[in-house]
Amino acid sequence: MHGVVPGNEFQPSITLMMCTRARNFIAGIVLLAGTIISCNQPSGEEKSLAYFADSTAGVKTGGAQVVPVETPKGKFNVWTKRIGNNPKIKLLLLNGGPGATHEYFECMESFLPAEGIEFIYYDQLGTGNSDNPNDTSIWDLDRYVEELEQVRKALNLSPDNFYLLGHSWGGILAMQYSLKYQQHLKGLIISNMMSSCPEYGKYADEVLAKQMDPAVLDTIRMLEAKKDFSNPKYMELLYTHYYQQHILRIPIAQWPDPVNRSFAKMNQSLYVTMQGPSEFGISGKLENWDVKLLLKNISVPTLVVGAQHDTMDPEHMKWMSTQVQQGSYLYCPQGSHMCMYDDQQTYMNGIIKFLKETDQGNKKVMF
Repeated sequence: MHGVVPGNEFQPSITLMMCTRARNFIAGIVLLAGTIISCNQPSGEEKSLAYFADSTAGVKTGGAQVVPVETPKGKFNVWTKRIGNNPKIKLLLLNGGPGATHEYFECMESFLPAEGIEFIYYDQLGTGNSDNPNDTSIWDLDRYVEELEQVRKALNLSPDNFYLLGHSWGGILAMQYSLKYQQHLKGLIISNMMSSCPEYGKYADEVLAKQMDPAVLDTIRMLEAKKDFSNPKYMELLYTHYYQQHILRIPIAQWPDPVNRSFAKMNQSLYVTMQGPSEFGISGKLENWDVKLLLKNISVPTLVVGAQHDTMDPEHMKWMSTQVQQGSYLYCPQGSHMCMYDDQQTYMNGIIKFLKETDQGNKKVMF
């Protein structure tokens, strides 16, 4: 009994019992609070139901929506399709070419729905499911900017939710749109497109061309000098010695179906008018396009995506991310121009991280 005050022999055990009851009471309160909080948080199943819910009125179309657009040559219809529903993240996809279709973006369906990210396919005028006016005067960058703004309005996209991803030519359109209408954007992704077409052409001539077999390069240059672009040999050489190295680093016979479908539907009139006859440099209406000195005016959070084996200089892409006011850079070390396929995990994980962190208020994202 040493150390116990006479007359208080049971004091330690009573104190212990009171402490134990207090701890149990507090634990109960914590458990109850956790239960209440968890009840207020939507479950995974509830989130999934909300993502796939279709709140449109009238006959359901699976998310497809035709948008009438005004042009200098009259009114035409362009096609869009929404996948999923997220009031805070709506990603509009601008495909490349110019003249390809939305279809090569179908790989997004394997990644974005699981993350609850809403995305929207969009065939620009003259491509895919949209009207084709067959009028080269309409193949014009500034007109496409105005078309895009009309699409934004029709889809009710706002700075609370509107993210824009432009790939290749779509990157040109995205940059040009942002310089005029960025007040409507929540975030911007410039994927595989330099901010200067003259520097793009220079990179093709001075860096990529030198990586080719000299005999093959001589044949390509000879056909180009003759403007013999319809010669089957021209595209055969490019596909074998250039496209497979710098457009999509997968054996051509194994190119993914969405890519093949999109490229097979290429609007050649639009492509040649804007880009030129091939991806080997640029010689169309976009030949002198350059917004390097204007990037500083882009103030929305911006992700720039570059790839080691791309037709676009990855160092220029990295530099671009330092010129915009809130830039981040995603580098795809195994990728080429279509790095959403040949460096897929890097690309998809990167854009998902950017979208989610930007939604949380982060201005720059580290990779």
